[in-house]
Amino acid sequence: MPRPHVDVVLLTMNDRPQEEAAAQDTLLAQTGVDLRICVVGNGCTPDVVPAGARTVVLPENLGIPGGRNAGARALQPAGPPGAYVFFLDNDATFPAPDVLARLVAEAELHPEAAYVQPRLTGPDDLTTPRRWVPRLRTSDPGRPGTITTMTEGVVLVRRTAFDAVGGWADPLFLYHEGVDLSWRLWSHGHTGWYAAGIRMHHPLTSPTRHALFHRLAARNRVWVAYRNLPGALIPPYLAVWAAITSFRAVRAGGIRESVAGLREGWAGRRAQERRPMGWRTVVRLTTAGRPPVI
Repeated sequence: MPRPHVDVVLLTMNDRPQEEAAAQDTLLAQTGVDLRICVVGNGCTPDVVPAGARTVVLPENLGIPGGRNAGARALQPAGPPGAYVFFLDNDATFPAPDVLARLVAEAELHPEAAYVQPRLTGPDDLTTPRRWVPRLRTSDPGRPGTITTMTEGVVLVRRTAFDAVGGWADPLFLYHEGVDLSWRLWSHGHTGWYAAGIRMHHPLTSPTRHALFHRLAARNRVWVAYRNLPGALIPPYLAVWAAITSFRAVRAGGIRESVAGLREGWAGRRAQERRPMGWRTVVRLTTAGRPPVI
């Protein structure tokens, strides 16, 4: 029986060479799958590249969605198309050599799922921050099931489904691109699957370490809503997230940057490609446990 082909895309800005080397070592140790790897230099020439991998050198930083798309495109003419494409953060590691093979097996068990998400933990193989659990009920990160969003940096996506929806949303640059891609995959009749029994490791970092976090996160909420939601759901979606953002700002700060991001998002919304999901998709998402206003 032929082994499944998996394309793997890694982004780099040459800012964490030790972590990148560790991530690539555990990637190359994967068994039971045939790999084609592309390392994308987002505004740089990659310094750490495994033998036989393709490289893409982008003259400027296109952001995470744009960089991932460039890597996925570069692998298309490289030979027989991979059945799956795996997007890997350059500081995430595989704790065992059968992780990718097990994720593919989960995808085969759930043909309705366009993407399969492992459980992401810290290096201790146990700690899973709430933001890494791709569903609303986050108290038990070890419970598998259907999901409507994803943790973007460690996700397996069916290549045909990824190409059919146009890949990641380049304009978002950073943050919430997983919500956008998930919703578009659901709009095409697919679902997502959380394979909580399969772990991957990632440093326990916080998104607020990026200076642009509050502004871009708020801006992208507006753009994701405008790109994907029926018109009647855009106001309640933005109202919910404005309330959540205000509540979080009491503890973490960033309210001024968030307000600026909401304004920027609203002013630039019409530049986004609008492909609103149908009401049937709204019902499917709601039935799956996450109405698309939360």
